[in-house]
Amino acid sequence: MAQGSKEHRMVFDIRGRRGRVVKVVYAILAILMGLSLFLVTGALNVGSIFGTSASSESATKSLEEQATRIEAKLVKTPEDEDMLLNLTRTRINVANTMITNGAGESQSGFEEVKHELALASEDWSKYLKAAAEPSAGLAVQVAPAMFQLAEISSSGEESLENVKVATEAQEIVAKGRPSLNSLSTLAIYQAFSQEYKVANKTLEEAIKFANTKFEREQLENKYKEVEESAKEFGKNLEAEKATKQSNKSGGKEALENPLNSLGGN
Repeated sequence: MAQGSKEHRMVFDIRGRRGRVVKVVYAILAILMGLSLFLVTGALNVGSIFGTSASSESATKSLEEQATRIEAKLVKTPEDEDMLLNLTRTRINVANTMITNGAGESQSGFEEVKHELALASEDWSKYLKAAAEPSAGLAVQVAPAMFQLAEISSSGEESLENVKVATEAQEIVAKGRPSLNSLSTLAIYQAFSQEYKVANKTLEEAIKFANTKFEREQLENKYKEVEESAKEFGKNLEAEKATKQSNKSGGKEALENPLNSLGGN
């Protein structure tokens, strides 16, 4: 990120041969976000509870203070499963209220959302190490949150890593709450994680939950679209790696704020 700029600057150079690659990567991620929201309920939109922008800002501050208190307690018991669960959930809710407040419209707001989601990812990792049996209730919030983080990541490689975290969380959801929605969403995440064989097996499990022929065909057709996009995403990841060395000395151009595609969710 370039300092002192009002524009969102990423490590991508959108001029020349890299431009098309970058735009396609973010377009695919936007498609995946839309599909995942279509198939499964996303992270909690705290703004819908608190209502006005002013009260949402108050909610953000309250949640940030809550996170600080939990962190202070974790100093004494860093492997406390319940506190790590609450901290992860609180971080995600902080990011949600920031988005509700219009974060992403400024450089500082964009960075704050990304920072909170990155902290949530770290806390989630610590929680997984401490938990004997991870909570599906927490995982159902973590999966779309980590996908949001993937969408605003600074490179395709970073996006892929965050999609993988979302996939791992969705696996917990699907295991604890197997259904057409949870399994089909998992198949989508696995495809974008470049795990096509695994995704196809998951899709077969999801189809078993279809009640009608129409549901089954709709899911199969949608997955074909997803798989094509996932493979294109994979090609662009390879293109990014191939051009990384040749662009070491190049400038960093501004991209349209990726948070715009979140639609306030």
